[in-house]
Amino acid sequence: QVQLVESGGGLVQPGGSLRLSCVLSGAIFRLYAMGWYRQAPGKQRELVATITLDGTTNYADSVKGRFTISRDNAKNTVSLQMNSLKPEDTAVYYCWTQRHNTWGQGTQVTVSS
Repeated sequence: QVQLVESGGGLVQPGGSLRLSCVLSGAIFRLYAMGWYRQAPGKQRELVATITLDGTTNYADSVKGRFTISRDNAKNTVSLQMNSLKPEDTAVYYCWTQRHNTWGQGTQVTVSS
């Protein structure tokens, strides 16, 4: 069974940083694209960033230059480094894998003073 477990969310002040991590089990991690999405209250889920098998990355315009997605195939882990956080980044962040289009349970990120 494919599972994704996220960690690293929390409360941070504007301008601060957080690092999210997501571990994949039940699949061969290096064979699949991975990504992060987010959903703010009252809004649809939206793409944040994706990373392909060979490490090619894609970002939403709203996070370019502030967020960095990376993968560690040896640890079955995809990470999202978030810098210069803004209140509008507040959302539940979901990890995603191309394998069976599977989603994690989500982790809350709140940016507030």
